[in-house]
Amino acid sequence: MSNRALLEVIALDEGDAVAAQAGGADRLELVTDMAADGLTPARETFAAIRAAVDIPLRVMLRLTDGFAAGDVEALVRAARGLRAEGADEFVLGFLDAHGNPDLVTVERLVAELEGCRWTFHRAIDRAADRDALRKQLADVPGLDTYLTAGSAAGVDDGLPVLLAEAARRGEPGYEARLLVGGGLRLDHLPALRSAGIDAFHIGGAARPHGWTAPVAPEAVREWREALDA
Repeated sequence: MSNRALLEVIALDEGDAVAAQAGGADRLELVTDMAADGLTPARETFAAIRAAVDIPLRVMLRLTDGFAAGDVEALVRAARGLRAEGADEFVLGFLDAHGNPDLVTVERLVAELEGCRWTFHRAIDRAADRDALRKQLADVPGLDTYLTAGSAAGVDDGLPVLLAEAARRGEPGYEARLLVGGGLRLDHLPALRSAGIDAFHIGGAARPHGWTAPVAPEAVREWREALDA
């Protein structure tokens, strides 16, 4: 059985996707509009990327900046369109005004996704109570991953939380995989890997020249080699 760590890279378009796969990415998170921290891409963008690469794609379901759901029916239509295009893995996560998980919206979308696997994204880092959120979501179908930095401020601040949550692996609410991202740097990897964390998410780190430039395969390869070392 392989102990290869999963490396997920944010892709905005077909060029990003091809470069990320060439650098050794295992999976892509597909988004648009990083000025809003990543929104749902167009169906046509998904289709072009799906045709260009053969690694798994997780597609963001999020139509507005922030962690409120906004127009739920528009989210459902977006999910339905992406499913019709062949998308079968997703990223989503919404909070209510009190920082609790918006279970009504999450369950409405999950019903539309018909058993697809999905990631609850960094909304967990803004939750009023991380432990309570995990337990409330524990039985929602398809949830297999939490994308988290351990803190809204990023991995530097969140590292103790990540290590503590890794130590609870297998407990109720802690069965889903930890996918660490958000201010993640190469020097964080030894502590995270020692704790048994085996999934990592990069966006800006794959773009040495900033978000206006494409993914650089050599930047992705540096992470792949560090994880394989």
